[in-house]
Amino acid sequence: MTAELVRGQNHALDRTRVEIRITAGGPVVAAVTLGDAQGRLPGTEAVAHPGAPRRTGIEVPRQAAAEHRLAVDLGALPDAVHRVSVLLALPTGIGALTTFGAAAPPSVRVTDLDGTGLAGYTLTGLGAESAVVAVELYRRAGAWKVRAVGQGYADGLAALLRDQGLPQAAELAAEIEEAVGRGHARAVPAPAPAAAHRPDGHARPQHPAPDTATPPAADRAAAAPPAASDGHSAHAPAEPGPSVHAPSAHGPGPTAPTAEGATPTAPPAGAPVDYRHPKRRATPAPATPAPATPTPPVSAPGAPASPASPPAPSLPVAGDAAGWSMEERLYNQVWGMFEDLTRSVAAYRSASDFAESRLEQELDTALSDPRNRLGTAADAARATARDKHAALVTQARAALDRDLAQLAAESEVVEPVLPPAFARWDSPVWQAHRSAQERPMALRLGELHLPEVRDLRIPMLVRLPLERGLWIDCGPDAYAWRGPDPDRAYARRELGSALTDGPPDEAELRRLSLETAVALAARMLAVHPAGEFAVQVIDPGGTALPALAPLLETGVLPAAPVPGAQGVATVLEGLTRRVDLVQMAVRSRAADALPPDVDIADQLLIVHDFPHGFDDRAVTRLRYLADEGPAVGVHLLMVADRAQAREYGPVLDPLWRSLLRITPVPDAHLADPWVGHAWTYEPPLAPRGSQVVRQVLARVAEARRERRS
Repeated sequence: MTAELVRGQNHALDRTRVEIRITAGGPVVAAVTLGDAQGRLPGTEAVAHPGAPRRTGIEVPRQAAAEHRLAVDLGALPDAVHRVSVLLALPTGIGALTTFGAAAPPSVRVTDLDGTGLAGYTLTGLGAESAVVAVELYRRAGAWKVRAVGQGYADGLAALLRDQGLPQAAELAAEIEEAVGRGHARAVPAPAPAAAHRPDGHARPQHPAPDTATPPAADRAAAAPPAASDGHSAHAPAEPGPSVHAPSAHGPGPTAPTAEGATPTAPPAGAPVDYRHPKRRATPAPATPAPATPTPPVSAPGAPASPASPPAPSLPVAGDAAGWSMEERLYNQVWGMFEDLTRSVAAYRSASDFAESRLEQELDTALSDPRNRLGTAADAARATARDKHAALVTQARAALDRDLAQLAAESEVVEPVLPPAFARWDSPVWQAHRSAQERPMALRLGELHLPEVRDLRIPMLVRLPLERGLWIDCGPDAYAWRGPDPDRAYARRELGSALTDGPPDEAELRRLSLETAVALAARMLAVHPAGEFAVQVIDPGGTALPALAPLLETGVLPAAPVPGAQGVATVLEGLTRRVDLVQMAVRSRAADALPPDVDIADQLLIVHDFPHGFDDRAVTRLRYLADEGPAVGVHLLMVADRAQAREYGPVLDPLWRSLLRITPVPDAHLADPWVGHAWTYEPPLAPRGSQVVRQVLARVAEARRERRS
């Protein structure tokens, strides 16, 4: 039974391996400090934070989120640590909260590894504070206790750390803010509420969707712990077993009432954890017709009845998710597959980590006595510990394989029926594609996969219109060789020789980057109605012409980009003017008053060879377009090497952070919004030798001509 604490109250803990679960009214940063008997910190190494999430016995998430799980092993802490303080702080630039008093009070729960509550504390009474010491675990007479603290600081995280005796408080607070910003920039955008309308003319209801770094509220009990965007999950290991369930083979979607209008309830405490997407419907397998005259078998008297066969797993069905249209149902189903795979792998990694930890503990215990370190007793103890470890890992892998088989079956059903905006370039849907009649709700930017299952690719779908610009990183420094890697072998086989066993080929990376940009531009042009989407290009050095040939030869791009600084200034000036005028028209509700020379079609600006040809004025305009353009239909796609813009220093840091970084070759740099696994991203390039991009662009140009005639 969970002990509900009030400020200043303490509660004894009867175990050393616990989870600390945090729920807040908006994105918060979670950190842990390891203090001495007086609560003083010896240095920055005594703080676990998003920039350094792992300390001995402690692991915290790397991202700001409305929900967190912190893993704490009190038995592994150094003897000098007497106080473990859990800190919460509001990040700058992420979310609308600037004070804790502007949202619902945060809640902190100390639980067992299986989620059983031990103690809870709701931080009521907060006002202007932006940082707070929520609870502390402290050592007293050899035992551990938890105390509800609730000490807030209006001057932020730096003041909190300074109060704990840390001389480098301001520097560490700035480092934490920078780490949170990096994690936010690398997270895959989570689905947002749709703004489309139903066919009958009524507005589509706005459904809640998970925040970029937050699991859905309905899934809190089953969510894997938040983690870093580099893939190191901040979970508390849990023993594998029956609690790991296979994901449903049916689609996710926005929250929808059940047939009776009831809302699904959370499982009771101690029940097996269900890792299935909470919003995905479960459709039973198609029923087979019963025989006309069933004849029950006759058993001998006293013979045991034959056991009932287990129910067969439900068959995957494309579009089996909530939504008003098939497009929305497929979109929700893909995101449900994404989340199911995330949580299944999180459960497997958690179980594997637990098995490793228990193996070390059992070996240490068995060999702690010097008399047992040699001889048959020691060998038997080692063998027993390793057998237990192998059994746990095998059990966890079997559960993961069961989940993967079901997800793979669902992927085989869903992938062939995806609409053009969601489909791969080798999909047959592109062969019969004609001009779109309405704008799609999302766009495929590539594919994602995890190292545990390289054959299962999840489409990376982002909502349209794009809320962030895109940055295709063509810098060779980001792809330095780090040893044998199956992803690099895939890149060499499928994408050419950009990645080798030595330094990457810079020219090949730049060529692939431009091909990726053209492929994305062609996809955006094809899935929008004719005349409602246009492409402009900035190429000061004139080196992008070979890659732009499909756009130029089909007439989709009217003319080659003007080289030099004059071409840069002309394009940026025109787009800046369009953004200003459309913003004024929207604010004054006078869209019909726009000048006739203003193109109201959405614009995609491809910027190549940055910062060559850019002066300070041009850089300022580019930053303005990145910030203000998406809201009025101007989107940025940069093909750039960040190292070449190093001379601008920190001036361009906000620009890079505002863009979603993608790569021309497979690279593990994107994080999911639930757990924070490092997902390998693969670019949306057409198969080698395929002419599908040119064919699609030719149809786009033909549709434009028909529209004008």
